[in-house]
Amino acid sequence: MSDVDAATDVINGRTGGAQFRVGLILGSGLGALADAVEGATIIPYGDLPGFPATGVAGHEGRLLLGHLAGVPVAVLQGRAHYYETGCADVMKIPVRALARLGCESLLLTNAAGSLEPDAGPGSVMLITDHINFTGVSPLFGETGNDRFVDLTGAYDADLAGRLRDAARRERIALPEGVYMWFSGPHYETAAEVRAARMLGANAVGMSTVPEVILARQAGLRVAALSIITNLATGVAEAPLTHAVVMENAAGAATTVQRLLLAFFAAYGDHEK
Repeated sequence: MSDVDAATDVINGRTGGAQFRVGLILGSGLGALADAVEGATIIPYGDLPGFPATGVAGHEGRLLLGHLAGVPVAVLQGRAHYYETGCADVMKIPVRALARLGCESLLLTNAAGSLEPDAGPGSVMLITDHINFTGVSPLFGETGNDRFVDLTGAYDADLAGRLRDAARRERIALPEGVYMWFSGPHYETAAEVRAARMLGANAVGMSTVPEVILARQAGLRVAALSIITNLATGVAEAPLTHAVVMENAAGAATTVQRLLLAFFAAYGDHEK
């Protein structure tokens, strides 16, 4: 039995085989959003074969299965990162388990550094595309033709439109841009940030892209939000620390929660 099969069996045993429509991965400082999940069945990652241990502050390492604004959701409270393991596929089993549970869409959040002075700490950016600056893939070593994943329209236009609508209803500014994935855990140099801007990036971070690739391989539609926790090196001269990232992410958590609850409130109005 594969880890995906085994993890799915554990989840089905706890939920009675319930199906879920949307998966949600919460990034640094956004764990409090999990408190909004109604009627949640909570399963620690340690109880799920193949799920990673999380070793970064702000990533609890729990799967919550319940409802947000009436929509059945499977929420991954925390992720493991490439820089923690040296493996780009560290989130492979969780993402594939979401697909097995019936999820049609995956909504990702992360903490990111902004390359745009007008989109500073506390703002939320809708990711419209990404640049994989690491040169690695979570599909390294796989066999078969399904490893050749088409990333045309990797970020679903319909889901992005729903997030824009939710932002308008809640009067939340929602800048848009391209996210560049760096491996971390160190922050970028000023020269790297200049290169990122020249290549068309608007924000930089250390996650998300592997999960997008895995989700698209699994047939999930994808939308993603960057919570801007800092201005990138060279855009601002203040030194960067994870404590600052966590503090600014917590400050934006209320805005993100309003946006996502408005998104889910309207999600049920759409057919699958």
